Amino acid sequence: MLSSSDKAYSRPLEAFPVLKEASDENRNAFVITHHGTALRWKALDEDIHISSFFITEEPNAQNEVAGIFKRFPQLNISEIARQMGINKSLLSKYIYGIKKPSAERLLLIKETLHALGKELMEV
Repeated sequence: MLSSSDKAYSRPLEAFPVLKEASDENRNAFVITHHGTALRWKALDEDIHISSFFITEEPNAQNEVAGIFKRFPQLNISEIARQMGINKSLLSKYIYGIKKPSAERLLLIKETLHALGKELMEV
């Protein structure tokens, strides 16, 4: 939650995947920057502008990408993102429903997982 004068703003932690996966200690180690309009977590290399709290649409965690990763919790998000050539934070945003992948990106996610499955079948 972020307070400004008489207003309080909040968003679900799922809206900020880097913070969600951080320890309580790291989450609590932030500073207010940019004249009170942003938060900075140096240890996490994460910045959040106050405008992020004005979004009225909540994340949709009931999406196809989330379903895949929920069905296979043993999948390593960081490693899948690396294999796809995208940032882990972006893949996390797809999983938590903060961002919706394009049709091409959804296909790339599935192709990456299919390639992993084929590799596993060779074991």
